[in-house]
Amino acid sequence: MTGGPRDGETQEEFLHSPFIRKQGNIYKPNNKDMEHDSLNEKTMEDVHTKEIDLVNRDPKRINDDVIKVDFEDVIAEPAGTYSFDGVWKASFTTFTVTKYWCYRLLTALVGIPLALIWGIFFAILSFIHIWAVVPCIKSYLIEIHCVGRVYSICVHTFLDPLYEAMGRCLSNIRIRLSKEVV
Repeated sequence: MTGGPRDGETQEEFLHSPFIRKQGNIYKPNNKDMEHDSLNEKTMEDVHTKEIDLVNRDPKRINDDVIKVDFEDVIAEPAGTYSFDGVWKASFTTFTVTKYWCYRLLTALVGIPLALIWGIFFAILSFIHIWAVVPCIKSYLIEIHCVGRVYSICVHTFLDPLYEAMGRCLSNIRIRLSKEVV
């Protein structure tokens, strides 16, 4: 079988790979409708190769609280004490260009190693959460459910009759208050 259409067959009959059966994928045996599923599997994008936005680099706005320092936020001349216009323009340009290039140089030198460190850190954190924390919590919940059932049985077996008997004994106690006038 070459994979191409035979005489009298159309190309549409060969949309599925030969490893997908009509009654379902061998990895998804309960799935009856494979036509939509196989097309979705082919069109899924890999999150590691997705396009990044070079214009909006903070789309989730996680750095909105970071100090955004501009020239006007640091250096300001009050009315009546102005420097030469050329000095003011040169100061603005020097501040802006220095801040811009210093940030770029720091990110070039330290950004990639820090990205590597943060990638390793979050990979370890995800690994610990997935393979240790969640299974421990699930195990605890299963075990505490068993303990809770045993505790409930003990309470209903031993304490319910005791408290019910005490309640019946003490239910006939009557208190009567009277005020005597002397």
